[in-house]
Amino acid sequence: MSDASDTPRPVEDAAHLAGVPDEFQRLWTPHRMAYIQAGPDPLVEECPFCAAPEKSDADGLIVARGRTAFVLLNLFPYNSGHLLVCPYRHIATYDLATAEEVAEIGALTQTAMRVLREVSRCDGFNLGMNQGAVAGAGVAGHLHQHVVPRWATDANFFPIIAKTKALPQLLGDVREAVATAWPRG
Repeated sequence: MSDASDTPRPVEDAAHLAGVPDEFQRLWTPHRMAYIQAGPDPLVEECPFCAAPEKSDADGLIVARGRTAFVLLNLFPYNSGHLLVCPYRHIATYDLATAEEVAEIGALTQTAMRVLREVSRCDGFNLGMNQGAVAGAGVAGHLHQHVVPRWATDANFFPIIAKTKALPQLLGDVREAVATAWPRG
């Protein structure tokens, strides 16, 4: 005689399955665990914008290198394609940049906008520099300009209610698309 527990029962409805939908929406972002586990200490020990140019473009998330400045993806993007334009020199504020650095940061920013418009078909941009911790700079010691692509439909309830951004593309995929579209000088 067979035991009834050995016979699989047909599932009658999904309510009896693990992972039943409930009122909570979950965004699975396992790639962020590396940053959570590292904590703030790596930023204190080493400037990420000084370290990035020493890595391969893929490992440093770099999409373009100039003479005095370079462009890389933000590790903590507001939107997919969020780029940062940084001088190679470790300077904290815009007024410390040389005329050559200012010109190249501006030119790289313009190119970044053109490339992002082509690659992502964005509707607009937010550009900005937060200088100093009090102004919201996450890396206050190294000047960087944000180039954030925006779409008419990119705002939803997540940032307002849950302080969460839904990013539809992985950083590596975005870096590859932007780097491939970047004009070769």
